[in-house]
Amino acid sequence: MMRSSVFAPGRVELLGNHTDYNQGLVLAAAIDRGLRVSGARRDDRRIALCSNSAGEFEVDLDNLRPVAEPAWVNYPLGVVRELLGEGIKIGGFSARIEGDLPSGWGLSSSAALEVATACFLLRLFSAELPPLAIARLCQRAEHHFVGVHCGLLDQLTLIFGRAGHAIFFDARSDEVRPIPFPANLVLIVAGSGAKRELTNGFYNQRRLETRAAAEALGVNSLRDVLPNELAKSDLPPLLRRRAAHIVGENDRVRRALELLASGDGRGFGALLSESHESSRANFENSTPELDLLVEIARGLPGVHGARLTGGGFGGATVTLCESDAAAQAAEAIAQEYAQRSGLTTQVFICRPADGAH
Repeated sequence: MMRSSVFAPGRVELLGNHTDYNQGLVLAAAIDRGLRVSGARRDDRRIALCSNSAGEFEVDLDNLRPVAEPAWVNYPLGVVRELLGEGIKIGGFSARIEGDLPSGWGLSSSAALEVATACFLLRLFSAELPPLAIARLCQRAEHHFVGVHCGLLDQLTLIFGRAGHAIFFDARSDEVRPIPFPANLVLIVAGSGAKRELTNGFYNQRRLETRAAAEALGVNSLRDVLPNELAKSDLPPLLRRRAAHIVGENDRVRRALELLASGDGRGFGALLSESHESSRANFENSTPELDLLVEIARGLPGVHGARLTGGGFGGATVTLCESDAAAQAAEAIAQEYAQRSGLTTQVFICRPADGAH
């Protein structure tokens, strides 16, 4: 019986919040947590999916359509639909999904499921696609089957991730480049306890707002706007704030590349904190819980900066910390957050890791 097993990591977005669908610049990293999809071919035309945490689901391969419940199955089913659309012959299969990547945290658990499923099926049915084509196929699956008009950042990071490196992505040119990450620094991820749901419309609304800002400024995308140009514009206040976030994030990514090249972890961390303040004030995709986690982290020894990670509207924060101070900082974040918010959080330390394999 033909079998296959593929692991896809989660990712943390370091800088470049909501810039990917604005043809902008992003800095992210695959992390050493993720999801594994394992299974085998079947002799019939059935798809059987099993998740240790989310239950089981079966459907006929010839009757693929989005389902309301359980919503998680739309990610792998959307990938199947897109593979079939590419002319790749997919038969019936059984697959088990397991891993240690929390969902609803902004760590790309949905993209990890898409990428792991796509690579699993390509191996299982002896087919190949170039890495960039796999990323785009998974992005289309989320657009068409889930209804979230995501950018390409998550899928690309999960495929091109490299241990010890951040991943730079230019959403206009599709350039993907590994950037050495300081060996003495680690990332602390802290969940807010407030689940993040991008399908509730916030993400798509911000996409419409940034598109409207670009049109009002007479440019193809906000990538074409510099901070001094935005300052002289007469955009309405809401669109000005949305544009300020995107324009500022692109600038922060450019500065981060220079700081990382010179090994300036403290300067890089300051950009993370600056990014979070822009999310809070300009893009309004933070929450009181995320703000509290950032405030707590920034006051701890060895911490260089902190911000929300991913789309926001709940989820998690990422904190840049000296390796030798990370365990104590992670414990302090969890304890003080529980005391001040009344919420229980999960906190873990991670490092930049390899992509899907």
